[in-house]
Amino acid sequence: MSYQVLARKYRPQRFSEVIGQEHVTRTLKNAIEQGRTAHGYIFSGHRGIGKTTVARILAAALNCRSKDHPVPEPCGVCESCTEIRAGNSVDVIEIDAATNRGIDEIRELREAARYRPARDRFKIYILDEAHQITDAAFNALLKTLEEPPGHVVFMLATTAPEDIPQTIRSRCQHFSFRAVRFEEILGQLRDLIAREKLEADEDALALLAEAGDGSMRDALSILDQAIASCTGRLTSACVRQLIGAAPSSVLEEVMRAVSRSASEEVLRLADHLISEGQNPAHFARQLVRFLRNALVAKVSGKDSPLLQISGDERARVARIADVFSEEDLARHLQIMLRTFNELGYRQEQRFHLELGLLKMAHAQRLLPIEQLLSEAGVATPSPSRPAGRPSIVTENRGVAAPTSRGNYVSPFAADSARKVSKPEMSAESTPAIGPRVVSNNTGPAPVVMGANALHPELETASSEVPTPAEPSKPASNDLDSVRNAVLSALGDAGYRIVVSMLETGEWSIEGRELIVRVASTAAGIEMSLGAEAKRVAVATASGTMGKPAKFKVLPGGTAQAAPARTSTSNGGGRARAAQEPIVKRLQEKFGAEIRTIIDQRDKK
Repeated sequence: MSYQVLARKYRPQRFSEVIGQEHVTRTLKNAIEQGRTAHGYIFSGHRGIGKTTVARILAAALNCRSKDHPVPEPCGVCESCTEIRAGNSVDVIEIDAATNRGIDEIRELREAARYRPARDRFKIYILDEAHQITDAAFNALLKTLEEPPGHVVFMLATTAPEDIPQTIRSRCQHFSFRAVRFEEILGQLRDLIAREKLEADEDALALLAEAGDGSMRDALSILDQAIASCTGRLTSACVRQLIGAAPSSVLEEVMRAVSRSASEEVLRLADHLISEGQNPAHFARQLVRFLRNALVAKVSGKDSPLLQISGDERARVARIADVFSEEDLARHLQIMLRTFNELGYRQEQRFHLELGLLKMAHAQRLLPIEQLLSEAGVATPSPSRPAGRPSIVTENRGVAAPTSRGNYVSPFAADSARKVSKPEMSAESTPAIGPRVVSNNTGPAPVVMGANALHPELETASSEVPTPAEPSKPASNDLDSVRNAVLSALGDAGYRIVVSMLETGEWSIEGRELIVRVASTAAGIEMSLGAEAKRVAVATASGTMGKPAKFKVLPGGTAQAAPARTSTSNGGGRARAAQEPIVKRLQEKFGAEIRTIIDQRDKK
């Protein structure tokens, strides 16, 4: 007898042998036991996960001759079971719908379905790749599928259920098959290796399970190749060479070079892999998966069930997760996803891969724009600055320096401190408050985002540069000052209905919360106070109080007499705009000029 591949040799013959589809097999067995089998089924899902196999097992269970009625598990020894397993049963007809997809073939199927089965209980039609059937052919099958003869059962297997018309799906029971989990594929591979009396390393089996990508058939096909390729014991090196995968150690080396912004080392590693015959697109795909696993390890820990990888791979991604922050890993994953997408239609794949790797190396030296904007109004650096940190020297543009706020903590720093819990994220322990520039004495020059990139005076300070002390304006926690500032900001932004509601409310400050109780219902508050108006109020309250503040508007208050507010107007629109703190800050940071004034209130 000729050799039979593992995927066919160990094909499940009973519901209990099917792995990863318990929700389907349990439902079908219960339906047979209760005598509630349907006349039409749709089996959909990923390739190689058991759709046609389950259809054959169900056909054998319905026609098994071990008893005078359908059985939950086929016996596997009667004539019907053996013929169905061999594929030559007269009453179980398997049709390749990709070839027999026209209306003529469906018309012949309808005519044949009228006749009773030759020997078994049911005449069963298994349509593989059913989504390939044309719309006209599906329309011809509608009536037969809705009211078939009692001896006919239709089973449609497809990888694209959305391509099957809704009129067909509504007439069948739809079972959605799941991709087989990594652990289940790995366990099945161990069992088959033991049955075949072979030896294999655990890492090699893990590579085969990962290469299967949720498909048991794909994993078994690659295992067949590996057995033929490797002499003796299956090793991870042999399997990697077979499937063309780069070693995990190289992926770790690439990411460590990225963490050091070592562009030359990154290019050298890429050249080494391509010289060994690695495909750039395949390597980019591997790096995408590696970065995704590192990001999951950073967020959920290396023991998370979301990581479908071996133990050695878990240790590698955990080490990389310790090197990068969550934001860096997300940024690198986005860069490589875009690079992998571009490699599919680009001519010079190597150049685009190298460009993507260099982008990751350069991204390590960038500062988030949110950090610079949120720290733009912080006090000047204190004299005690650690050696090696860059010093920002700005030329005098004739604009007043921003005032300092003693207890100010930028939202970006507070969020980073919550995620990373590093001591340099707090306002008390940060030696250099202001635009932070990450520098390494042995690495390349730092890159500063924002206005600081325009100044050639940015240089690494080896000695202290004295800076004149600026008079600081203390933050105001006075309720009237905060109230007037918030109402003025909302009025200037055009939210007059919100101002009229808030100015008669009861204002109070509780810690970092600015609370206003108004004489209105919760529904009225939600309709009046939109997200943009709340953002303006929070930003103004935080700036006035000198610390991140929360703004809450609650119902149940008593209407108060609206006190007179000091007008912040100072002449024309240009004068008012020139006095805005944000405008002053942008002028000082970017050297901006006021060109055009548009008063939105005049348009209302």
